[in-house]
Amino acid sequence: MSKEQGNARREFLKLAGMASLGFVGLQHFVNTPLLASSRSFNDYNVGYGPLLPDPEGILNLPKGFSYKIISRKGDMMSDGLLVPGAPDGMATFKGRKGRVILVRNHELISNPDSGAFGAQNGLLSKIDKDKFYDYGKGVSPQLGGTTTLVYNPATGEVEKQFLSLVGTTRNCAGGLTPWNTWITCEESVLKPNEENSCEQEHGYNFEVPASTKMKLTKAVPIKAMGRMNHEAVAVDPRTGIIYMTEDTGDSLIYRFIPKKNGKLLKGGKLQALMIREQKSQDTRNWEQLTTPAFPVGRPFDVDWIDIENVESPENDLRLQGYEKGAARFARGEGMWFGNNEVFFACTNGGTSMNGQVFKYVPSAYEGKAEEKSQPGKLELFVEPNDSTIANACDNMTVSQWGDLVLCEDNPAPYVVGITPKGEFYKLAQNVGYKCEFAGGVFSPTGETYFVNLQGAGLTVAITGPWRKA
Repeated sequence: MSKEQGNARREFLKLAGMASLGFVGLQHFVNTPLLASSRSFNDYNVGYGPLLPDPEGILNLPKGFSYKIISRKGDMMSDGLLVPGAPDGMATFKGRKGRVILVRNHELISNPDSGAFGAQNGLLSKIDKDKFYDYGKGVSPQLGGTTTLVYNPATGEVEKQFLSLVGTTRNCAGGLTPWNTWITCEESVLKPNEENSCEQEHGYNFEVPASTKMKLTKAVPIKAMGRMNHEAVAVDPRTGIIYMTEDTGDSLIYRFIPKKNGKLLKGGKLQALMIREQKSQDTRNWEQLTTPAFPVGRPFDVDWIDIENVESPENDLRLQGYEKGAARFARGEGMWFGNNEVFFACTNGGTSMNGQVFKYVPSAYEGKAEEKSQPGKLELFVEPNDSTIANACDNMTVSQWGDLVLCEDNPAPYVVGITPKGEFYKLAQNVGYKCEFAGGVFSPTGETYFVNLQGAGLTVAITGPWRKA
């Protein structure tokens, strides 16, 4: 580990500790289900107060808060390309002199209308095709990937933005690493056939360095992490183990144990989560299911089962795992590491299909033989079953002061906060565009919350009287 990597890891651990939700109070909340469906969410002592109408008609925010559009689809970037559309998952990193490095996904396919190269891919010649993962035979290249922004909090300005990965498809979420990279995930298992111009199979994760240097990273798939409809990842900085969600209605939760910490291309072991003594447990709690409901607020011991044939030409890793006893989840989406705990959202779980949030606490011996005697624990953390509380939980993050902050994926979405006591509040409302919030993440200092209005192609920075750690 280099000195730079060591410093990055220590900073990552510090932030993770600050971000501990300490959700002890939530344990009481989730064990009183009537509270979740009957309480008023107009108690403005919770959160930051009522959301006030925006004169510009875009974002309603609490008193004292403001937003600024810092990046817009179609704007010219520093590298001469255009800001791509469909911004999605993001992460922030510390830059020099107080700058924030923001790495941002773009959930694009091969349609050039929202790509970085303009109409009919007219700017494509600016890029070395060897940097593309899938050049589409020069006819229809995949246009998903990432952009990197260098943001100055003192001025509220983006000083630089550029394309940092290209040639992938449907880059939804991902996760930051303690060695200063962003893992971007493809939510697609597209592969070459007679009906398309694809040159590569998709469904992989890719790694992008967090850097202020204007550079397009060569896209190299991390095949050992499995081929599937990837969504998000979370890295435990103490072990280097990576946890992953999968965005399908019958998804699994995975972990990847790398052979060498921080060197993901060197391979590793892919495993799926299983509830101990409850093989093939269904956690979705959908009304039409005949299986027993998965209870809220009760921790379960967990085992991890090996997944084979991880490059999965038939896109059947979740079926293989379920047959072996892995637990089934409802569209795993956002995931974030807190303080020795991993939170993840299942966007249409629950009896009303409004979403669920789970918490996994790793074993003290995570990934080692000793974890059999001291296993990790999984808990269904909250299941609101009320669209006025939360509706389609998607991307998530943990703030430095301990609140879990969720983006909703629906046509009239909110950014929703959950306090350490388990109280929900509304942090922002999209009133300008009928599109989801995506990629919400705080700056390393906690002073700015960045979030995307995906369908509108906007990235905004929200500032205000945020609570401290």
